[in-house]
Amino acid sequence: MLRSAINTLRANLAIKRDPVAYARSLGVKIGNNVRLVGIRPGYGTFGSEPYLVSIGDHVTVTGAVQFITHDGGVWVFREEEPNIDVFGPIKIESNVFIGYAAILMPGVVIGENSVVGAGSIVTRDVPPDTVVVGAPAKVLYTREEYYEKIGKNKEYIRHLSQKQKRKYLLDKYKC
Repeated sequence: MLRSAINTLRANLAIKRDPVAYARSLGVKIGNNVRLVGIRPGYGTFGSEPYLVSIGDHVTVTGAVQFITHDGGVWVFREEEPNIDVFGPIKIESNVFIGYAAILMPGVVIGENSVVGAGSIVTRDVPPDTVVVGAPAKVLYTREEYYEKIGKNKEYIRHLSQKQKRKYLLDKYKC
């Protein structure tokens, strides 16, 4: 039990220090300018076969996202076929955002310039330049429609400090 706690602590420190390096150490193929937010060891973020996951350039994967690289449902056939397994790689192309607690199922490809909404369950390929949401995930917008939709809510404040950002947003929303 102590050894397990020490290993978890080590993994947490490695993730905090460099989450991308940690994921690469598991076998995940990762491009440049990738952000992995809130991944935790022992929670299966990259599935039981992380070497089947590939992530392109300029991708954000937020917290509690799950990469499911195998079909555990084949358990029901184990008496007839004791060695049965079904696997599928997961590929995320470049310039993609994966929202909080999304689940990516085996064999899916997330096309470039796409957004997967929070809590979505992706059971089939996501076309490039789309926003998908839901369970199962369905196309909600094209990239252009999404850009138009957010138009009135856009803010250009990334250059502000946390303190300045807080003041700006509290003043704007009268909180």
